[in-house]
Amino acid sequence: MFSGMRGRLIVIAGTCLVCLWALVGPLLRGEEGEERRPLKLGLDLQGGTHLVLQVSDPEGAMTADARADAASRAREIISNRIDQFGVREPTIQRVGVDRIIVELAGIQDVGRAKSIIEQTAFLEFKILTDGQDLLERLPALDSVVVTTVGPEELPAEARAEGEPGLEELFQRPDSVEAQPSVPAQAELRPLTRLLLESGEPGVLLVEGPQVETVERYLDLPGVKARIPDEIALNWGTETRSVAGKIYHPLYVVEAQPLITGEYLTDAQATRDQQFGTPIVPFQLTRQGGRIFERGTSRHVGDRMAIILDGRVQGSPPVIRDVLGDRAQIELGTGSTLEEAQDIALVLRAGALPAPMEIIEERTVGPSLGQDSIDQGEVAGMIGVALVILIMIGYYRFAGILSVLGLLVYVLIVLGGLAGLQATLTLPGIAGLILSVGMAVDANVLIFERIREELAGGKTPRTGVDSGFQQALSAIIDSNLTTLITALILYQFGTGPVKGFAVTLSIGIVASFFSAVFVVRTFMLIWLETRPPSAELSI
Repeated sequence: MFSGMRGRLIVIAGTCLVCLWALVGPLLRGEEGEERRPLKLGLDLQGGTHLVLQVSDPEGAMTADARADAASRAREIISNRIDQFGVREPTIQRVGVDRIIVELAGIQDVGRAKSIIEQTAFLEFKILTDGQDLLERLPALDSVVVTTVGPEELPAEARAEGEPGLEELFQRPDSVEAQPSVPAQAELRPLTRLLLESGEPGVLLVEGPQVETVERYLDLPGVKARIPDEIALNWGTETRSVAGKIYHPLYVVEAQPLITGEYLTDAQATRDQQFGTPIVPFQLTRQGGRIFERGTSRHVGDRMAIILDGRVQGSPPVIRDVLGDRAQIELGTGSTLEEAQDIALVLRAGALPAPMEIIEERTVGPSLGQDSIDQGEVAGMIGVALVILIMIGYYRFAGILSVLGLLVYVLIVLGGLAGLQATLTLPGIAGLILSVGMAVDANVLIFERIREELAGGKTPRTGVDSGFQQALSAIIDSNLTTLITALILYQFGTGPVKGFAVTLSIGIVASFFSAVFVVRTFMLIWLETRPPSAELSI
């Protein structure tokens, strides 16, 4: 019996030490200046942001399988971006066909995180044209806009009739003559008067308040059909100040890129040593380097636009020499190193297979999370205190043993959560408290069976053995059915529901161990130190 008892004590002590190390280990291993916590707290406890993203397919061109595949690949890419962004303990999971849930607990800069998550990161390198192809089509485009929109719907800046004044920043070249097919109402020049000359070939300027109007005109099907297939129009990320007004550059580039970001292998953010402006040096694969070298060799002296997600980054630089597998993105004087770091981050993580849009956003403040923790602690302490009082008051010495077993149970649950790196949520605290009740319920079943055996005239030792054996089947049934339910919740639930399921599952296993093994060990130790005739206070 001593050997069996020693084995029991070794199991209990070993389990407690492992769980204790799981709780204390993170406190000892944490880095200097880093907030150290033995348990991962969920979004509802430490605050943060909850986002629901969906594959953007406004035209309905993607099949269900294509959306599911895009969501699956996007989840991995978003996970890589969040890891590089430095958010600790994020929750990123795919739900449904084409949706992804992102929970960023404890994050401070929500806007920057959203920008990194949403950014498609499709990189292109295109040659800047002289813009003449577009300028020659402007009269025809003006006509389409006037016919489609209607003269009365044009803004005041585009309704002025006659030729633009010389004092205006944009002048239509003398060589461009009105086409005979253009109707008389095309004298209203909505695009011509909103697209202003910048002094650089292929670069047009649009006054800030008119950007949305120009975008609407350029998106008209008739306008798209008349823009040459060989060119593309891309807005720039920078703005320019002219005569006290802010203008946005619109670049006329070749439609066919020299190369895309699919060949990119690495990108880092730094500052230009000469000018101090942020830059993003990048490296291409060998194949990409050969393609880039062939492309740039044909355009030495031309300007190359570096386009990320449809927007030109900085001012297009001049290709002064043939470029190979190494080059850099120059962001310009108005950009920050943080912006360069974000661009490098999304380029390293890769481009999303399809655009993602945020369809739901929920923010939890740290103060609300702390309130939840405080309320959970109060509820837990009240519940445990009532359980202790009831068990000791009703079962006396046996109740004290069950309380000792309950302490082991709590240590196992907390150590299990820490060891599995599970996230503790507010519903998880509810699951923890519920499993405390289940642990006590098992003790109640055992103690009542022991009482019956003692009332039948059995000795304390025999009554304890028989009571545990008789109650075992009922305890297994109740715990097993609850465990199956918790596993189903974990499989099909999301977010807080999973947190509840994880905590409840660990609690069920811990309650079974503490009630059937730990409490019985304590009772056997007490019986071994007492004469056979001693009564069991139960």
